[in-house]
Amino acid sequence: MGRRRKAREEALKILFEYDATKDDIDDILNYFWDNFASSKDRKVKEYTRELVQGVVDNQKFIDEKIKEVSKNWNLQRMFLIDKNILRIAIFELFFKKEIPKPVIIDEAIEISKIYGTDSSPKFINGIIDAVSKKLNK
Repeated sequence: MGRRRKAREEALKILFEYDATKDDIDDILNYFWDNFASSKDRKVKEYTRELVQGVVDNQKFIDEKIKEVSKNWNLQRMFLIDKNILRIAIFELFFKKEIPKPVIIDEAIEISKIYGTDSSPKFINGIIDAVSKKLNK
């Protein structure tokens, strides 16, 4: 598994906790690194922090992008895992221009197959694809 994939998975776990508890993000990060991090690789940790901080700092913008394309889904009703996979991917789409869009989309779908429900990959693909198309306009 590549470093960015590992970082995305770690970020998903941290953002899930943040979304569920609304605790201080630095406290969650520190607790996660001390107790649950599956990688000690410095580059994984750096990209994980970049993803988490990027999503937290831009959450309003990211959530608006999700709302624009999720016609029948209220953000509060979305499965926390799906919502945070979407947030990571949309952060990367808008703020990590060096990563090819197909890679971002594929990574989100693959992660949703591991952590989401049976319907997560299709849902994730549809939302990210719609956001990506709007980005290209």
